[in-house]
Amino acid sequence: MGINQKEILQEIKILDGGHICTPKGFFAGGLHCGLKRKKHDLGWLYSIVPANAAAVYTTNLIQAAPILVTRESIEVDKQIQGVIVNSGNANACTGEEGYRHALLMRHYFAKKMNMKEEHVAVSSTGVIGEQLPINKVLDGINMIGKVEESAANFEKAILTTDTTQKRACVQLEIDGKMITIGGAAKGSGMIHPNMATMLAFITTDANVEQEALQSALKTVVDETFNMITVDGDTSTNDMVLLLANGLAKNTMLTPNSPAWLHFIQGLETVCQLLAKEIAKDGEGATKLIEAKVIGAAGEEDAKKLAKSVIGSNLVKSAVFGTDPNWGRIVCALGYSGVDFDTENISVFIGPYQLFANGLPVLFEESEVKTYMEENNEIQILVELHEGESSAIAWGCDLTYDYVKINASYRT
Repeated sequence: MGINQKEILQEIKILDGGHICTPKGFFAGGLHCGLKRKKHDLGWLYSIVPANAAAVYTTNLIQAAPILVTRESIEVDKQIQGVIVNSGNANACTGEEGYRHALLMRHYFAKKMNMKEEHVAVSSTGVIGEQLPINKVLDGINMIGKVEESAANFEKAILTTDTTQKRACVQLEIDGKMITIGGAAKGSGMIHPNMATMLAFITTDANVEQEALQSALKTVVDETFNMITVDGDTSTNDMVLLLANGLAKNTMLTPNSPAWLHFIQGLETVCQLLAKEIAKDGEGATKLIEAKVIGAAGEEDAKKLAKSVIGSNLVKSAVFGTDPNWGRIVCALGYSGVDFDTENISVFIGPYQLFANGLPVLFEESEVKTYMEENNEIQILVELHEGESSAIAWGCDLTYDYVKINASYRT
C-alpha cells in the first residue's frame, strides 16, 4: 500500500524518545548471562495482560528451534504475554536437544513471570549449529527482577553484529483514545527480502481483533521488512512479532473499522523506520541506499525492480566508492525478471538525472560524486512511464569491512 508521508506527518506523531515500552502495560529488560563475553545477551518483554499476537517468520526451510516453539505457543489461543530472547547463539540446527532447550526457556520464563507457558514466545539469534548453554540462560532468567528493567537494555540484549540499537515509536488517535505503537529490532548481516537474520518486536496498546492483527502485520511486513537487503542471505531465526494488549480501551479494530487504515499507517510507519535502521546498519556499511521505482505497470513489478537495484553487489560497491555508475543500475533493472520498455527508462541519483528514455544524458560527474560523498543516504530514482505503480526498497553499500566481519564471525 505504501505510506503517504505528508498525510502521516499530519496525523501520526513520531516519538523521538519512544520505545517498545511506551505503549501502556509493556515492560522489558536485558542482562548479561554469559553467552557473550561482556555484552547483554538475554532480553525479556512482557505485557501485564495477555496480548493478541501476530507473527511472520523466516522463509528459510531450515527453521531454528525457537521459531518452532513460538509457532506452537501462538497456535494455542493466539495470545502472547511474554517474550524471552537470547543473542550470541541461534539455537539452530541443534536437533531435539535444541528444541528441548527452547521449551526450557519458555517454561522457566513463564514460571518466573507467573504466565501460562503457551503465552510465551521464544527467540534466539547468533551462531548457527552450536548447542545453547542452557544453564547460563536459565540462570539469567532467574536474575529477572533483580536487575533494573529498561527498553534500552532489551534493545542491547538482542544485538549481534549490530553497531546501533534500533527503536521506533508513534502515537495516533483512534476513537478519541491515544494509541501507541512501539518497536525494537536487530539486524545487520544475512538480511534479504522475505525476512533474514533480523528480529523485530512490536507492541501496541490498541485493541485489535487477532485475525485482523495477523493480516495487518503480513501486509505491512511486505511493504517494509521485505523491502530491505544487505547481502542476499536469508537466515534460520527471523521473526517479526506484534503484540496488541488493548489497554488503550478503543473500540476493537477490524478491517471494517473506520480507523483501520489509520492504524495500518501507524504500524507501517514503525516497521519502515525499523527496516531502514536495519538496512543502514548493514555489516560494515557506511551508507543507506534507497531505490524508488515509479511508473511501473504493477506493484509487484515495481517491488522486483527496486529490490534488484539495492540487491546488486555492483551497485552497492559503486555507492561505497561514490561512483555515479548508472550502467550498474540499468543492468540490475534488466535482469530483474520484469518486462518493460527499455526506451522509457530514466535514472536519477539524488537530484541528478543520469539516464533518460533509454540513453545516457550529459551530467557533471563531479557534482554527483560530491553528492554521494557528502550524504549518508543515497537516493536512486527509476522512472518507467509504464503505469501508476511504485515501490521503495532499502539497502546499504558493500564495503571492505563486510568481508572482514563475516570472515571472522565465529572467531
